[in-house]
Amino acid sequence: MSIGTILQIITLGSAVLMIIAILLQQRGASLGAGFGSSGELYTTRRGLDKNLFEVSVVLAVIFVLSILAGLLIPGIK
Repeated sequence: MSIGTILQIITLGSAVLMIIAILLQQRGASLGAGFGSSGELYTTRRGLDKNLFEVSVVLAVIFVLSILAGLLIPGIK
């Protein structure tokens, strides 16, 4: 396997996992938020929601770094 193939696998894998992690996060918006009156309080993330948020941030960083590595390393297509 070449380094280009490995970077493509990392990019694709991190993208798919990031999509899954984002979709699994709880939504804080209620029906009233669509009409301008949300009436919600700020709450801190706890438990699984906090872990999913941190995982999605890490996966986003891995995704961006793999794309930048693919652009900066010469000879990778």
